[in-house]
Amino acid sequence: MRTYKIAAIPADGIGPEVIDAGAEVLSVLAQRAGDVRFDVTTFDWGSDYYKKTGKMMPEDGLEQLKPFDAIYFGAVGAPDVPDHITLWGLRLPICQGFDQYANVRPTKIIPGVTSPLRGVDVGDLDWVIVRENSEGEYSGHGGRAHRGMPEEVGTEVSIFTRVGVTRIMRYAFQLAQSRPRKLLTVVTKSNAQRFGMVMWDEIAAEVAKEFPDVTWDKMLVDAMTVRMVKNPQSLDTIVATNLHADILSDLAGALAGSLGVAPTANIDPERRFPSMFEPIHGSAFDITGKGIANPVATFWTASQMLDHLGEAEASARLMRAVEKVCAEGVLTPDVGGKATTKEVTAAVCEAIRGENI
Repeated sequence: MRTYKIAAIPADGIGPEVIDAGAEVLSVLAQRAGDVRFDVTTFDWGSDYYKKTGKMMPEDGLEQLKPFDAIYFGAVGAPDVPDHITLWGLRLPICQGFDQYANVRPTKIIPGVTSPLRGVDVGDLDWVIVRENSEGEYSGHGGRAHRGMPEEVGTEVSIFTRVGVTRIMRYAFQLAQSRPRKLLTVVTKSNAQRFGMVMWDEIAAEVAKEFPDVTWDKMLVDAMTVRMVKNPQSLDTIVATNLHADILSDLAGALAGSLGVAPTANIDPERRFPSMFEPIHGSAFDITGKGIANPVATFWTASQMLDHLGEAEASARLMRAVEKVCAEGVLTPDVGGKATTKEVTAAVCEAIRGENI
């Protein structure tokens, strides 16, 4: 029996709803496999915790998480708590504290989900965006002076290090190498940002020499948005900075039909610490408690988690079940359906139980 310790942090908004759905699916996968067990421990950290304690998580939060094999994260953010507090109080301390420097966001059109792009169907859009997740524009360096005065100034310093850029480029090239098309697009803005981003370009070219079988090209981030919309078939694996990939991956999710189906993994490739897996749709307080949150992104995120844990068979089984259910039209309202979160979850669980493979 293989037992995996999973730390669940449902956090805010629809987070608890989709993490509950994910935990139910993991339980069914374990039953189906017979030789796998998921020991899920839930942490009540988030905006409600902040309102009670003044902190998004305890001071020793990272120490509490270290013994776990993976972290299953819901969503963070609340209307009555400033966004910079929620983000820098919970999600980013975990990502940076555990050096989860590779943020991996796969995107594809799931059967049954319609892309807003005309003439694009299943298979035409199948990308993986690799986001540098430890430095760049979200390094947290800068400050404010002369607050409230006419001469008030705020600085936000982007930091690019050779080690940081090299390791994310190598990760992206290796990922591209493992995919059938062996194609990588490096996103940049070196025409305007002439120091850090020029170094980014130079290191990309250096690392490319280690992967002669990978075809790669370079794209300015503004032009990249056009390419994603007008020529999605030309893209496969994409690597970009913390900020650029943050924006592009939301566009990718929308082009695939809904942010409700978009997953992400925050990976420590060296496996020194637990990696964290989360849907990217946010806390969505406008639908919280209505029972219509789309759990597909959370299921896909679980599939990424299973792959990371070495459970490729369970991961593939989960995605087959998700695609079967969506193709049959069991969809939440955000993708044109009428099903509830519980109905989609029940259908996926039944598809896992009933699969002949």
